[in-house]
Amino acid sequence: MSCFIWALIIIIVIALLSACWPLFAVLAILFAIWKIYEMTYYKSDKFLNMKLRIDTYIQECNDLNQHIESLKDTSIIAGRVDYGDASYKDASKWNYKREHLQNQKYAPNVYNCSRTVCDNAKKKPFEYICKYFGIKADEDTLVKFENILNNFEAAEDGKNHLRDEKNKILASIQMEIPFLIQKLSKKKLEQKLGFEEIDMSTAYFPRYIFKYVSSGGNASTQCDVVMDIDNLNRFVLFLSEKIKFNKSVAGQRALMTSKLRQHIKERDGFTCKICGASIQQEPNLLLEIDHIIPISKGGMTTEENLQTLCWRCNRSKGAKI
Repeated sequence: MSCFIWALIIIIVIALLSACWPLFAVLAILFAIWKIYEMTYYKSDKFLNMKLRIDTYIQECNDLNQHIESLKDTSIIAGRVDYGDASYKDASKWNYKREHLQNQKYAPNVYNCSRTVCDNAKKKPFEYICKYFGIKADEDTLVKFENILNNFEAAEDGKNHLRDEKNKILASIQMEIPFLIQKLSKKKLEQKLGFEEIDMSTAYFPRYIFKYVSSGGNASTQCDVVMDIDNLNRFVLFLSEKIKFNKSVAGQRALMTSKLRQHIKERDGFTCKICGASIQQEPNLLLEIDHIIPISKGGMTTEENLQTLCWRCNRSKGAKI
């Protein structure tokens, strides 16, 4: 049934009911009519044929979405000694006043400290992260944080490319979708077409927490250091300077920073070195920086050992290493 006929039915129903029915009853009937219309449309041959026609493009979007989620899957880096687990109970009758003690957290990314340490961590976060979370300024640590930065930056780029690609697909079928479905059923439309939900949040960035709780449990301060793209870039440079000061050979390497990633893409003409795909052909193509000789096999972060790959080739190459 066409959108015009459905609209005509709704107008007639409103005209017939508005004079003698309460408003809530009219709204309930309209809602029921809308749900029947919505269900009928998503089961129609027109919709199913359209979905089948663009299924390949939707699946590629979903594959990219899964790749982005895998890039974000990393654990926090800390070298603190594991002293085991224990339980603690305050049997005092005044325990009800000690809210901050009850909410105390113990985790690899949380350091329970004095108020002085908490305050100073705000002034020199990188120094205090290294000192209190057991992070050594050496080549292995530098490699790990470079890898996190590379993955996270690719994930952030990927989210934007993925959103643009999904919008492009939806725009290509806009003229085929009824007006009411576009306006009132946008999220359900995407689900029915088969799009996986895209997580645009930045909650995956590692977070180091310095927390002070007074002995009485009534006062608390907290300093959070979120290792987002900007902080990761600066932390990589911070570690590099520490390593150079220690006269390590790692000072001679090129650091995997956002600036270097962009330089490698420009050097390679924004083109995948394996399949030849480029942003000229695919404006929403996600390009990533790959170590030709993997770091796990002794490869260094130098321009000669870096290449531009599209996300498909990079994922395929990574699976074979």
